[in-house]
Amino acid sequence: MKNPFRLAALAGSLVLAASACGPGATTAPTTVPATGGPAASSGPAETQAAAKLSGKITLWHAYASSGGGAESAEVQGLNKLIANITAANPDLKIESVFVTFDNNTIFNNFKNESATGGGPDLFIAPNDSLGDMARGGYFADLSGKIDDVLANTSDVAVEGSKVDGKVYMVPESLKAVAMYYDTAKVATPPATTDELKTWISGGGKAGILTGAYFGWGFYSAFGGKIFDANNKCAATTGTGVADAINYVKSLNALPSAVVDSAYGKINDPFIAGNLDLILNGNWALADYRKARPTLGVAAFPNGPGGTGSSLTGTDGWYINAAASDSQQALAIAVAKYFVSAESQQIMVDTAGHVPANKSVTATDPLVKAFTDAVYKGFPRPQSAEFGQYWGPFGDAWTKAIPDDESAGADATTLVATACTTMDTANKK
Repeated sequence: MKNPFRLAALAGSLVLAASACGPGATTAPTTVPATGGPAASSGPAETQAAAKLSGKITLWHAYASSGGGAESAEVQGLNKLIANITAANPDLKIESVFVTFDNNTIFNNFKNESATGGGPDLFIAPNDSLGDMARGGYFADLSGKIDDVLANTSDVAVEGSKVDGKVYMVPESLKAVAMYYDTAKVATPPATTDELKTWISGGGKAGILTGAYFGWGFYSAFGGKIFDANNKCAATTGTGVADAINYVKSLNALPSAVVDSAYGKINDPFIAGNLDLILNGNWALADYRKARPTLGVAAFPNGPGGTGSSLTGTDGWYINAAASDSQQALAIAVAKYFVSAESQQIMVDTAGHVPANKSVTATDPLVKAFTDAVYKGFPRPQSAEFGQYWGPFGDAWTKAIPDDESAGADATTLVATACTTMDTANKK
């Protein structure tokens, strides 16, 4: 089951940020049909009545990475799911380990441990690195094993779980970037980039995260795009991508704006009440609601070139390809439980998730607003070419808008360099 390609990944390994965890115990679970996950309409005890689960599972998550630690809403939601499934299955033991998402650590640590036969049985994360990891042989191919889950999953989440037509994730929720604002401080949220700049120019306190991920929504707002139909770089076919970076750079010059690539420099001041408007993802919704009782959510601003569409990502459970067949079967059964209708409802109500399960509905207006943002967004590509986007364009953002507040380099030149670098890496 080991893959020579994966063993080679050790040469570039990072120091582990969490204590090493070998795969869970190899005790085989009570037989669970390959496609027979929890019934969407049943409660936890009823769901597991037909086939009790037994054994030990180790799972990783990065839910406290956006702040809040063990008290964060996502951690609390996950803890509820673990408590429910273990209460219904007394012989099932689950070890939950936090591994930070910062600098892609959770993916890099998984590579390092899985490459030598270790690592968790499953972990939850967005599909940021799904394509590269699946092609590298790190994730178990779930094609045909979770068809019952996919039948109740939105199309965008199903597609976000696939690489080259195969399924490598048990989809849980959808995430995108939208506008958070305090309704007590912002009477009407800015709907366009011009309105946003005017509001900030008038003293509005805004936080804007820069970079290849958080900056994506501005590309389409200014008429730019990164790829053409053949996955060749299209960022220089017009000025839209450079215009987007220059726009954010112009906000950085306004006294009441905080523009930075460091997540904490935007997230923490908003929670503390020192910023009244930021652009961030729905993973922070429940925590922001607690900190800002008059919280509002609005769409990513549109621009002179079109609709502002942030990247829509799919979060889900990955199964370790290095685990034994019996551990994979147990991990799949646990993952199915975690994405059942009752479980996703808990994550909707507790953590503000936009559910992948079509039978789960959100009544909260803020969650509904993020649902609109998700479906307005640009589905995160899983092509091999997209894997080469992050480095070159992340470098362009960093050099154009340095965190040290120096002038920065010319965006047009940086975008051209990033385009060439990406195409060269992709042999285009």
